[in-house]
Amino acid sequence: MLYYLFDYLNELNFPGAGVFQYISFRAGMAAFLSLLITITFGKNLINFLRRKQVGESIRDLGLEGQMQKKGTPTMGGLIIIAAILVPTLLFAKLDNVYVVLLIIATCWLGLIGFLDDYIKVFRKNKEGLAGRFKIVGQVGLGLIVGLTLYFNDFVVVREIDNASSLTTREVQDFQRETGPTTDKVHYKDKKTTITTVPFVKNNELDYGKILPEALRQYTWVLYVLVVILIITAVSNGANITDGIDGLAAGTSGIIGITLAILAYLSGRIDFSSYLNIMYIPNLAELVIFCTAFVGACLGFLWYNAYPAQVFMGDTGSLTLGGVIAVLALAVRKELLIPVLCGIFLIENLSVIIQVSYFKYTKKKYGEGRRIFLMSPLHHHYQKKNIHEAKIVTRFWICGILLAILTLATLKLR
Repeated sequence: MLYYLFDYLNELNFPGAGVFQYISFRAGMAAFLSLLITITFGKNLINFLRRKQVGESIRDLGLEGQMQKKGTPTMGGLIIIAAILVPTLLFAKLDNVYVVLLIIATCWLGLIGFLDDYIKVFRKNKEGLAGRFKIVGQVGLGLIVGLTLYFNDFVVVREIDNASSLTTREVQDFQRETGPTTDKVHYKDKKTTITTVPFVKNNELDYGKILPEALRQYTWVLYVLVVILIITAVSNGANITDGIDGLAAGTSGIIGITLAILAYLSGRIDFSSYLNIMYIPNLAELVIFCTAFVGACLGFLWYNAYPAQVFMGDTGSLTLGGVIAVLALAVRKELLIPVLCGIFLIENLSVIIQVSYFKYTKKKYGEGRRIFLMSPLHHHYQKKNIHEAKIVTRFWICGILLAILTLATLKLR
């Protein structure tokens, strides 16, 4: 909203109003405001949740220090959602399709997570929202995101014929250009389902070319199914990762910074040309959302780092995972998710492997056996008597290494 106000003031030659034209300035302000909201109002939310007795119910799993967390306020994801939405609404262009899509995803998954936490806390039902309803909600969001990214006319990839010869001034002039051509630049916008394939020289995959020629008219069905799968998997992965103090918030913050960099590079004609990656018009506006996202995660750590004063609950974890998935899809880097979101992936796999192996051995030997001491994986290390603060720090380090590897794929082909 402030963008439009200052854009109007800039037209009136109001001193300093032009600074809002710069994405870097608005992104920095979004991150600052997001941090300010979480740190300033986080304590008020914690006190409110305590008064309402919105405390976490803890199952005794025999983990050190676990029962001390009983009664810790949950549903802290509400402050994360507020810290994402408020700066985005203030500093981003609200007519941008990518920004609108991310706002919808944040609210949608926040509502699903809130219902789950509400049932657990106020209805005293430890199971929370039935799994099938969560899946329906995630599938619903996948349909919205997939259909929008496929059919919306503003979701395009722009091909530049002679971008490599552009000067900085010409790049700036081009980005303000609204016509199909300029004297020095020729380009065309393509509606396409291409995405980036990591570690490959010609690193673009078109979903449409996966299908036989006769079925390519149904490319949108394949694409939407992929979107649904990715949103569901990453959202649930973040939810599973949220098991010890600071793990999900810190890991999500690292992923958010990486996606902000990728969005900025892909949304700039000069950088995308230099790196030989696809140029996606209007995508750089997502940097404002990403920095608000990162600020919310880091600000939440103020109260969620060990020993946690508040838990994010499903309100936060489902939202963080789903938002990360939609961001990756918008940047067309969804095939990098196994690398970038490697922590979420290995946490998910540890549960799948543990449950599958237990069922298999029970059927074969009459007695269930386990590969891990406990799943998800972070509980395995807790069972090995490693302090949870050390586990979280090591997982963060792994997340940083995975983020660096993700960025390295821009050149490692």
